[in-house]
Amino acid sequence: MRFARTSAKTVFSSRIRSRFDIVGFDPRGVGASSPVRCFTSAQFDAYYALDGTPDTRAERKRLDLAQRAFARSCQVNSGQLLPHVGTPDAARDMDVLRAALGESRLTYLGYSYGTYLGATYADLFPTKVRAMVLDGAIDPTKSSAEMVSGQGSGFGVAFTSFLKDCFKVKDCPFRTHRIGPSVKKVDALLRRTDRAPLRNNADGRQVNEAIVTHGILTSLYSEDFWPLLRKAFAQAFKGDGEIFLWLSDQGNNRRPDATYTNDFEARLAVNCLDHPSKRAKPGKQSLLSADPCDYWPVRSRTAPKALHAKGSGPILVVGTVRDPATPYAWARSLASQLSKGVLLTFDGDGHTAYGGPSNCVNTAVDRYLITRVPPRKGTVCPKV
Repeated sequence: MRFARTSAKTVFSSRIRSRFDIVGFDPRGVGASSPVRCFTSAQFDAYYALDGTPDTRAERKRLDLAQRAFARSCQVNSGQLLPHVGTPDAARDMDVLRAALGESRLTYLGYSYGTYLGATYADLFPTKVRAMVLDGAIDPTKSSAEMVSGQGSGFGVAFTSFLKDCFKVKDCPFRTHRIGPSVKKVDALLRRTDRAPLRNNADGRQVNEAIVTHGILTSLYSEDFWPLLRKAFAQAFKGDGEIFLWLSDQGNNRRPDATYTNDFEARLAVNCLDHPSKRAKPGKQSLLSADPCDYWPVRSRTAPKALHAKGSGPILVVGTVRDPATPYAWARSLASQLSKGVLLTFDGDGHTAYGGPSNCVNTAVDRYLITRVPPRKGTVCPKV
C-alpha cells in the first residue's frame, strides 16, 4: 500500500494513470494490515550486527541461539497470526478485493515477492486474470536453500557489474581496474571488519562485517546507489564506516528515530510458510543453523512446485539480466512454467525494471497493460 501511495506518479506513466485506478494493499502480517511483530528496535540493532559467517563453534552457537530467540519472539508476540500469512491466503484475499472493487477480472503488477503472489493468484484463479505483469520474478520451484544459493550468485554478478562501472569513473576507489584484485580487496576489508569494527561517530553501533556486507548488498539493488557505494568503499579503506552503516540501515528499513518497519518480520513469516527450511530435530541443537525458519513455531504444509495458471490469458514476466535479488534465470523459469507466460528481458542492472530508465521496458509493459497484447517472445530491451 505504501508503494501505491508514494510511487504511483513516478512509476506509472500518464497513460496508465488515466486508464487505471492504482490500488495497493498490505497483505496479512504487513504494515497497515495486522502486522507481525517479533523483536524490539534494540533487539534488531543487535540482530543485524550478528556475524552471519561464523568462524568458530562459539560464533555458530551465538548465531543459532539468536535465530531461536527470533522465532520464539515471533511466537510470543504474533503467534495467532503466524499460521495465516502464507501466500495462498494473501492470494485469496486479493480475489476478495477484486470482487469488492467491482472488477470481473484483475489487472495486476507485482514486483519481487509480488511476482510469487501474482503467480499464485493466477494459478488459483486463472480465468480472473485480465492482465498480469510479474517483474523481478521468484521461481516457485526453488527450495529455501536453492533460493539462498541463487541470490548469492545474483549478487556476485551484480557486484561484478558495479566494479566494471566503477572502473570508468574518476572517484573509483579500486585502483587496479581489474575484477580479481578488486574482489580480493573487498574480501580483505570484510576480514578486517570481522576482527575490529570501522569508525562510527554517528551513534554507538559497531560497523562490523555484517553491517558492511549488508550495506554492499543494499547498494546493488539500484544503480542509483552506486556513487554512494564508491564513497563508502573509499571511506572504509581509510577506516570510516558511517556510509556503510547508513546503507545497511536503508536495507533494513531503520527509521531516523531508530525504530524499524515490520518489513523483515512480515517477509520472514511469509517465507517460513512458503519455503520452509529443514527443521532441527527436537532436542538437538544445530550449530549450522542461520535461519529463524529452522525453528519456526508453525509447520508449513507447502512445498516448492511449478505454477501453470492454465486457462489464463498471456502473463508478462519481466527479467533483468543482472538482477541481484531475483536472478534472471528465475524469470526465465517462471515464464516457461506459466501456460501462457511471455518473457520480456531487460539487459540492465538493479532489482526490477518497469518504471526505470528503459523506455523499451516501460512502453512494452504499458502497451500490454492497456491492450493485453504482450511483446514478442524473445524481446530484449536495452538500458535506455
